[in-house]
Amino acid sequence: MSLEAKINNDLKEAMKNKDQVGLRGIRAVKAAILLAKTDGSGEELNEEKEIKLLQKLVKQRQDSLEIYRKQNREDLAVVEVEEIEVIQRYLPEQLSEEKLREIIGTIINETGASGIKDMGKVMGLASQQLAGKADGKAIAAAVKSLLS
Repeated sequence: MSLEAKINNDLKEAMKNKDQVGLRGIRAVKAAILLAKTDGSGEELNEEKEIKLLQKLVKQRQDSLEIYRKQNREDLAVVEVEEIEVIQRYLPEQLSEEKLREIIGTIINETGASGIKDMGKVMGLASQQLAGKADGKAIAAAVKSLLS
């Protein structure tokens, strides 16, 4: 089942259950999908692009959450946290830190990276392999610590 079909089904369920939090998050995803489909590029929305789209939505909300917390606007921060939780339901399971470090260690061995100067080479491969499975900041932190 495509993400769009799953979103439409979940939207109907959220409406039936009068789940306002779910509705808000699901509608945000649906709007992003519609924008991506009509952006004029003519490209189809495959699974990889869907994951990137969802990650972008989560990142936007995390950035907003950070700003709201700095400004002591807990009322707005709660809304962002709720939407992040709804959107993350559609993302693949995120890797644990130890599994992430294990995979990056393997990439470092394969590339022969020896120091922090090789971080770009490792980051490129790691970002490709771990797309959707780990956050970019977490990947960068693990690569940096393993190469130091």
